[in-house]
Amino acid sequence: MKTNIYPPLILLLIVSFLVFSAWCAFQAAGLGSRVTDADYYSKGLKYTSTEVERRAAEVLGWNLETSLDGRRLTFRLSDHDGRAITGATGTLYLAIPGTAENVYLPLAETGPGRYLVTLDKRITGAIQARIELERRGARLNRHLLLNP
Repeated sequence: MKTNIYPPLILLLIVSFLVFSAWCAFQAAGLGSRVTDADYYSKGLKYTSTEVERRAAEVLGWNLETSLDGRRLTFRLSDHDGRAITGATGTLYLAIPGTAENVYLPLAETGPGRYLVTLDKRITGAIQARIELERRGARLNRHLLLNP
């Protein structure tokens, strides 16, 4: 007795195609990846100017030391000779997991070249952060990974 194997194979091919099509439709109907930074497009447009500012800070020889003591985050900004840089304005940007918007925290100058920010008690776990210090058109940006 000779059995024809082609009808079951064709049926298997059709069922596989339908299952794959249903899976594709399910994936397309899902939410997809969530945007964690609503301002990502303008940041991409500002990339060139940020690079120019970063190079200006490097030419000036700025150094940034960071220390975390409990919930107090301290930055020491100095020039290439180790002298404190005063009068800079600074902001700390925190990308909190599970939130769509960044948290912006202004830095306070507590002494010559020393800038301080205190983190809220609700901020916990590993957090991507970016510090931005600016003085007279020169800007310094650094990325940090905080774990308060």
